[in-house]
Amino acid sequence: MQTVLVPISESEEQARRIERTVHEHPFDRDEIKLVILNVFEEFEVEPAEWISIESADFYDDTFPTVAAEVAAGLKDAGFEVNVRREHGDPAGTIVDVARELDATAIVMAGRKRSPVGKVLFGSVTQAVLLDARVPVVVGTGPE
Repeated sequence: MQTVLVPISESEEQARRIERTVHEHPFDRDEIKLVILNVFEEFEVEPAEWISIESADFYDDTFPTVAAEVAAGLKDAGFEVNVRREHGDPAGTIVDVARELDATAIVMAGRKRSPVGKVLFGSVTQAVLLDARVPVVVGTGPE
């Protein structure tokens, strides 16, 4: 059985695009297992005199509702589905988990962003496309 990694953030629109992409792709439901991955993005706030805040202070294993709904919908559609939550840099974590699972593909949702926006804010999809060692299926924009 092959593993396909499906990273989903807490964005409702992005989650639905990924779900649609999985349904529209010619995956053989009997031959693949989907791993729905949610990455809680790490952050650090510059410490003030009396306090320091890090993302680890807020991280818990609670799977986001929208990601759980997508997982349930894909399971209802006949896919074998596992869920996983990690804490870290989203792009790096996605690539690392894909390697760890020996995934045969990664399914992501692209979004329109200007070249300047990509440079200033980065793009998780772009970083995964550049660093992944497996095919990356990128879904289309909104219907």
